[in-house]
Amino acid sequence: MAEAFPFGVAQDIIGRLSSTTFEEIGSIWGFSDDFRKLKDTISTILALLLDAEEQQNMNRQVKDWIMKFKDAVYDADDLLTDFSTEHSRGEVMGGQKKMAKKVRTFFSSSNQLAFFLKMGRKINAIRKRLDEIAEESNNFQLAERPLQQTVVTEYRDRTRPFIHEKVLGRDEDKENIIDLLLKIDEEENVSFISIVGVGGVGKTTLAQCVYNDEIVNTYFELRMWVRVSDVFDVRTIVEKIIQSATGWKPENLSIDEQYKIRKVLERKKYLLVLDDMLDDMSNEDAEKWSNLKSFLMGGAKGSKVLITTQSRLVATTTSTVSPYFLDGLLQDQSWSLLKQMAFEGEDIDSKFEAIGMEIVQKCRRVPLALKIIGRMLYFKRTVDEWLDFKDKELTFEKLGEDGVLPILKLSYDHLPLHLKYCFVYCSMFPKDYEIRTLTLIQLWIAQGFIQSLDDKQLEVAHEYCMDLLWRSFFLKTKEDYLGNVICFKMHDLFHDLAQSLLTTECKFFYFNAQNVNENVGGHLSFPNYHAFEENISLFIKLKKTRTFILTSDPRYLDQKVEEESSFRQLVSPDQKVKKESSLKRLISSFRCLRVLDLHDLRIVMVPNSIDKLKYLKYLDLSENDVEVLPCSIIRLLNLETLKLSRCIKLKGLPKDIYKMVNLKHLEIDGCKSLTHMPFGLGQLTLHTLPLFVVSKDPIISSSKHCGGLAELKMLDKVRGELHIKNLAWLKNATAEIKDANLGVKQHLRVLKLSWNSEGIDDTHVHDDENSLEGLQPHHGLKTLQVIGYQGKRLSTWLPKLTSLVKLEIWQCVWQHLSPLYELPFLQELYLKNMIGLEYISDREITDEVSTSLASPFFPALKSLKLWDCPNLKGWWKSDIVEVNIDNDQGNLATRASTSSQRISLPSFHSLSYLYIRNCIRLTCMPLFPSLEEGLILSNANLKPLQQTMEMTMNMTTASSLSSSSSPPLSNLKSLSLFYMQDIESLSEDWLQKLTSLECLHIWMCPRLKFLSRSMQLLTSLKKLEIGDCEEVDLINDKSDNGTKWLTSLQELRLTNFPYLKTLPEWIGNLKLLQILKIDNFPSLISLPEWIGNLKSLQKLEIYLCPELTALPEGMRKLVSLQCLEIIGCPHLKERYQKEMSDFSLAHVPIFRND
Repeated sequence: MAEAFPFGVAQDIIGRLSSTTFEEIGSIWGFSDDFRKLKDTISTILALLLDAEEQQNMNRQVKDWIMKFKDAVYDADDLLTDFSTEHSRGEVMGGQKKMAKKVRTFFSSSNQLAFFLKMGRKINAIRKRLDEIAEESNNFQLAERPLQQTVVTEYRDRTRPFIHEKVLGRDEDKENIIDLLLKIDEEENVSFISIVGVGGVGKTTLAQCVYNDEIVNTYFELRMWVRVSDVFDVRTIVEKIIQSATGWKPENLSIDEQYKIRKVLERKKYLLVLDDMLDDMSNEDAEKWSNLKSFLMGGAKGSKVLITTQSRLVATTTSTVSPYFLDGLLQDQSWSLLKQMAFEGEDIDSKFEAIGMEIVQKCRRVPLALKIIGRMLYFKRTVDEWLDFKDKELTFEKLGEDGVLPILKLSYDHLPLHLKYCFVYCSMFPKDYEIRTLTLIQLWIAQGFIQSLDDKQLEVAHEYCMDLLWRSFFLKTKEDYLGNVICFKMHDLFHDLAQSLLTTECKFFYFNAQNVNENVGGHLSFPNYHAFEENISLFIKLKKTRTFILTSDPRYLDQKVEEESSFRQLVSPDQKVKKESSLKRLISSFRCLRVLDLHDLRIVMVPNSIDKLKYLKYLDLSENDVEVLPCSIIRLLNLETLKLSRCIKLKGLPKDIYKMVNLKHLEIDGCKSLTHMPFGLGQLTLHTLPLFVVSKDPIISSSKHCGGLAELKMLDKVRGELHIKNLAWLKNATAEIKDANLGVKQHLRVLKLSWNSEGIDDTHVHDDENSLEGLQPHHGLKTLQVIGYQGKRLSTWLPKLTSLVKLEIWQCVWQHLSPLYELPFLQELYLKNMIGLEYISDREITDEVSTSLASPFFPALKSLKLWDCPNLKGWWKSDIVEVNIDNDQGNLATRASTSSQRISLPSFHSLSYLYIRNCIRLTCMPLFPSLEEGLILSNANLKPLQQTMEMTMNMTTASSLSSSSSPPLSNLKSLSLFYMQDIESLSEDWLQKLTSLECLHIWMCPRLKFLSRSMQLLTSLKKLEIGDCEEVDLINDKSDNGTKWLTSLQELRLTNFPYLKTLPEWIGNLKLLQILKIDNFPSLISLPEWIGNLKSLQKLEIYLCPELTALPEGMRKLVSLQCLEIIGCPHLKERYQKEMSDFSLAHVPIFRND
């Protein structure tokens, strides 16, 4: 199916030949007639190509004819790019001048005639080749078919829910697998379980549901997920396991180094999922499996390896228990899924059901097949169309007995042509590769796959991507906080389909280059640069390569840019020389490249010869060590995307960057060493510019090569994120900021404004208020972050940002903010290090309360963080001088300068997470009864919590709760109290309301003396941590000695109890306790015998107990104990120097005594 790519490129050529640019070029050089004939010939061949696609499998000559057309089209594309490149160079040289002058400056005079003759010969040769190809088509009796219009599919509901989170019909299977995982194998510490089923039946989905289950998450100390590639390589699998467990990705582990996996797994009860194990297992693979299995046997008792595979042979070879065979869905479940995909909840005629049941059987009740067919039926609205589809498309002749793959091929055949070549291009990524949506869009555009007449290529390409996602060709993996899909993968079966359609055009080379030949071409990808470098002499023969991509993960995938990785390997001088040499060979050989990805290669110098890649449209140099880019890079006149993200040593951009006239995406986020922006940047038509740096150096600022904020004036198409840095260093803040023209940038979604005033003269600070006022963004902005602003007043435009979802304000000196409750969609509010802040709102409480009666108070706010605001007194204006709580009515008693009244505090309508840190004077704020995710109070005042807990359930407050009958904080799952100076005990009235609480953390509360007898009411509590609370009496607490305490508790951690000589008896009643940590008990002299009552205990940690001399005999009864760690206990270390065999605890698989 290699016709997909030439079709896309050919359509792009037709579009370019119809453009005003080529009309102008043709007029200047007298090629207008040639361009017209070239366009007509290509259009004629394209009309035959759809029929040729169907005939090529039966006629080798037709397939060869298509390949000839592909080669000719690629050469025609290069030729037209030569024309447009020189035209762009002429514009750069001559500017917007009259036609006569433009002709003179199009080239230097000495080269004009030579260029004309050379290009004339080339275009005649291309036309002759294409004419011959068109003539040859007569031999095949190909039928003309009208060209499909490249339009975005129209759906009945543009807000269609194309992401299906709910897994249908697998509840029983999930429970069965979990039961197998929780079952202890008495003979082996590590057990192996396989899920077996046909492709698309949902093995991976089921494994994910099990993997993410709360019970499984609690039971296993360590969870890892690894996808096994088609090539079963032990080293690669070991590297992936280590990466999944630690977040660090080792590179090229030697055989001798693979033992490192044992250190990762030992002493831990782990769950490892090996997803999509081989379709078959040779004797060699079986031996490799045996080697891998030996590495995995060091886990604690109860460890499990869960394997998904299509092969019964693989399952029986790898499993230590009977494989779990996963069948298709039940008939009714299958029809429900098919109906949902086809009708999306619409009411339908009952006649559809009978046809649907037959279709379900043809799909063998396989979920993936049902989703795909359902989406195809979405466009068929009548019963007759369903019948016709069932009888003609879902025949045995077409589907055969090959499972779901023929259905996938059928779905591909029904795709619009513009989606076909976008889809098959993705075959160059390896299986299970997470693809960034924006990256794929940029790659499609670079290859000419996206045609748009109104400069909306990004929007059109995004719709293509969402269309493939909606049709289940892609699987969503990540969303941003706005719900936009930012990453996705291809299902393995769709990946197999894409590779089968393009056996040579797109190629992913794993470890070797055994199948490299000159017929391989077009688009190449490698897992790392080493895979290319080791076989460079073979690859450089592929002169027509248009894509070169590395699929290795970014270096800073899970860490901050500011932090240099401690795992980063040093590059030797010899390696640098070798890499520089190979890069030069790559550039000199692959002159037709449109896409070049060289990310994270530790490149220090980009070769000057980079400008030889004159067709290049996409260049990724991110995460390299370059300090300066070569001047020659500005001659890449076709470059549209330049990625320099996280090049942390890069000091500057090319001074003549304005000459890169086609540049649209300049990704420089994380380039923390950039000193300024180049003059002329604003002349570009940028769509992506995540960072703009104002110069802090007066010498650089005065240079003609340094651009100020005025560079932003004309960049109205900038979208996504923009961070303007060093605003405090503007010379003429008012004038420059006005020129930034942020208010017209309607596509901007995230704006970060940072002043960075450290080291600046205080005389410049007075401009801050004017500067912020002039930085008013478009009202469609979603996220705003303001850092280091030194003005006394917040800008008047903040309440006008009615679309704002997230607001962060750090290190500012305001006394109050604007009325934020007027922001109807605000979900996250984060105030940090606001030294001067005294109250949040500048309005009276009476005004906001009266407003909240008409509409919910902060209706969308879900997360609120107030950090390091030492002078914050309350939410409302400071003329409220007295605040008391009426415990019977839940009202505020306020006294203002003119009157006294009682006011019911408003409540946050949707707030789920609240974190207050170092705001000790904050005594009054809106109530927060609906918290669910968590409440953290650190060095904070207890009064806001008191006000919420003691509120009465009157109509005013109850209306703000999710349930009018629920007490405040009854849905709260996690409560943390840190550095709370005034708390002496836990209120029984409060605790009895916390019926959903699962985690309770109490640290550094110096006056806390007693826990409450009402702790027994915390029936959902699973984790309790108490540390550095020296006054707490765990022994004599008035709580019935804990006989009714915390029956659900699974984890208990006690830290720093200097006076405790023995453990409190109530711990012995915690029948479900799995983890017990005793840390820094300097007076502890013994452990009680009743510790043997903890039959569920799996892990016991004893740290820093210098007086503890022996372990009790009762520990012999700890039959579930998997891990015992003793650290900083010198007497125990001496007594049990090597092992526990003398103590008859040989059943404990993990023992550490340091």
